[in-house]
Amino acid sequence: MEFRYLGQSGLKISEITYGNWLTHASQVENDVATQCVRAALDAGISTFDTADAYANTGAETVLGAALAGERRESLEIFTKVYWPTGPAGHNDTGLSRKHVLESIDGSLTRLGTDYVDLYQAHRYDYETPLEETMQAFADVVRQGKALYIGVSEWNAEQIRAGHDLAKQLGVQLISNQPQYSMLWRVIEQEVVPASKQHGLSQIVWSPVAQGVLTGKYKPGAELPAGSRATDEKGGANTIKRFLTDEVLTGVASLEPIAADLGLSMAQLAIAWVLQNDNVASAIIGASRPEQVADNVKAAGVTLPAEVMASIDEALGDLAERDPAKTVSPAERPA
Repeated sequence: MEFRYLGQSGLKISEITYGNWLTHASQVENDVATQCVRAALDAGISTFDTADAYANTGAETVLGAALAGERRESLEIFTKVYWPTGPAGHNDTGLSRKHVLESIDGSLTRLGTDYVDLYQAHRYDYETPLEETMQAFADVVRQGKALYIGVSEWNAEQIRAGHDLAKQLGVQLISNQPQYSMLWRVIEQEVVPASKQHGLSQIVWSPVAQGVLTGKYKPGAELPAGSRATDEKGGANTIKRFLTDEVLTGVASLEPIAADLGLSMAQLAIAWVLQNDNVASAIIGASRPEQVADNVKAAGVTLPAEVMASIDEALGDLAERDPAKTVSPAERPA
């Protein structure tokens, strides 16, 4: 496993982060989830990402139990706040001071730890003054409940404003967690330059485009049984935009590139995002331990410039690049 600094902080994290969105306490039984976490630890992954909203707090509980007994100082544990939790009452969502300060306590209890290494704003909250949100996050840091703060899916303007307020408050805003893959490149034009300017790194989710870049979905073929595309608990909705014959044909053209490098399609996709020098880590999920073992082999892989060019040529205009696609809900979700 290779490690990279997160933003302009002194914190190092593993190039591969294990995340449990859509899996723990949802698609995967708890014993299998624990096996996946053990596989991640065995592979040298030290960084684990979750959120209070995943499985309505259940994913944090499962992750905390799976990591119990590990040396806390050897781990980097990340969580997030914003989406509705609990009974989804009128203050159970957003980035108000009330919700942030109550949510961190709940997350720490479920994770079985006194602090998280990174506490992240899961989306931008247009209905709470940014000053209120950043003050609450600064207080979480000063209370020792989080070491650093980050954001997720904020656009370039929001990142700049958040950075400036954090600096005034004497805390470090060091990361953004966006979707990023060969097929979803919306951060490259604006978010990455703003992040570099202000000392943030990207911790990217869905580097294999919800599984599409693994090559298991074929143009014109039936969806594989048990795949994310057939999951009615949320997975099918997240992947459907990539399941066109045009996209799947483009993805199939990557198979000889991966084969020539001795990589699986998933390894190629993960290695591709890690070529961006503003990416500190790629988040992988897993429903089976062997998926973890396969994906971690992307760490430390350098793709030659001619390979990167071949990938661009193969996918052509199929990749989404519009920076306006980085959006947070205009109203708090109920």
